Amino acid sequence: MAFIFKKHLSRRTFLRGTGVTMALPFLESMVPAATPLQQTAAVRPTRLGCIYFPHGVTYDKWKPATDGTGFEFTEILKPLEPFRDSLTVISDLSHPAAYGSGSATANHQRSSAVFLSGAPAQFSGQAYLGITMDQVAAQKIGQDTPLPSLEMAIQDGSVAAGGTSAYSNTISWQGPTSPLPMQNNPQVIFELLFGEGRTDNERRARREQSLSLLDYVMGDVAALRKRLPAHDQNRLDQYLNEAREIERRIERAAQRVTPDLDVPPAPAGIPQDFEEHLKLMFDLMVLAWQADITRVATLLMAKELSNPVFPKSGVRDGFHDLSHHGHNRDNMDRFAVLNRYHHTLFAYLLEKLRTTPDGDGSLLDHSLVLIGSGMGNAHEHNHTPLPVILAGGASGRLKGGRHIRVTPYATTMSNLLVSVLDTFGVHLDKFGDSSGRLDI
Repeated sequence: MAFIFKKHLSRRTFLRGTGVTMALPFLESMVPAATPLQQTAAVRPTRLGCIYFPHGVTYDKWKPATDGTGFEFTEILKPLEPFRDSLTVISDLSHPAAYGSGSATANHQRSSAVFLSGAPAQFSGQAYLGITMDQVAAQKIGQDTPLPSLEMAIQDGSVAAGGTSAYSNTISWQGPTSPLPMQNNPQVIFELLFGEGRTDNERRARREQSLSLLDYVMGDVAALRKRLPAHDQNRLDQYLNEAREIERRIERAAQRVTPDLDVPPAPAGIPQDFEEHLKLMFDLMVLAWQADITRVATLLMAKELSNPVFPKSGVRDGFHDLSHHGHNRDNMDRFAVLNRYHHTLFAYLLEKLRTTPDGDGSLLDHSLVLIGSGMGNAHEHNHTPLPVILAGGASGRLKGGRHIRVTPYATTMSNLLVSVLDTFGVHLDKFGDSSGRLDI
């Protein structure tokens, strides 16, 4: 007779300290001995990420020349080529609900509003839109996690013309009159993930004492490590080191603003450099998914009408200004350089997901990330053709390595949103202005 002595660690084991609760990543010790894999926590949940960038792209340098498999990566998409097998590029989708009367500002605002809703934005009276796809998914897959969803942004609510509009400030709506605020401060997000009911004064005092949140749980860590085999100890150490590094970067960003610098007050922990800020937000998303604190995350990379300069791209023009290129080839080519730079940063997230273990695979295997824009050519303020990409394996439900080219002007992006919801077990006959499903 064989005896099995393997100890089982509860999936709901937490590291605890004063005012701090840290969830753990998946560890092999959480699999009960002699239990079939499909009945354990090793079968990891599928995560959903939705990322928005404004102002469209130089489309002829984004869209692959051939559809199907084996397509050649274009100038803008080239940074994503190492992830070919995990990518589905979808071209020529449209969002007809984004068209309407009014100013250019309203047209831009409709672009981000309709992206995940497929619904027309109301501009008279109270802001009125419709539930967005991420929140429909959160109702299905987000109820067993501490945070049903996580909403993040790079810019705050004061940025850009019309930036105070609900349609500009978020891409996530719980209902027709319920836009969800998007948080741009990494420190607030970090403490949302790991803080537990502490006041602002207490958090400030801890920061002034240079105490890490992780310092509060190290006693629990020492006790837990004694119960873990070597491979789980290594995975726990990797997770904690990643969390400490993120916290260190947040603290470093806070220290860069000196008291004598004459700038408007800003929340502590927001990097001044766009690339540093975005990578930090991506790392927080990965950490939240790894610990199963949330399974749904949205990120607004920049707002419609915003005009930042991205020096690391090599282009010195403002984002919005350059998107109005006047069909001048030189301007369009420089805008393509900027588009490529943004896709390079998306590749950072994909690499992070690919190298983060998750059950019997990686986070990239168990995620579906949708990234795109609500405009095709911002100079024309049009909402077709749209640049849209799906990344990740969605736990085996998404086939990668393909370029899907739909019939131009004939397929609404809402058809894609319906199909994305299908992969999360939410089966709707209609969503937004959908007319069917897109085979993904």
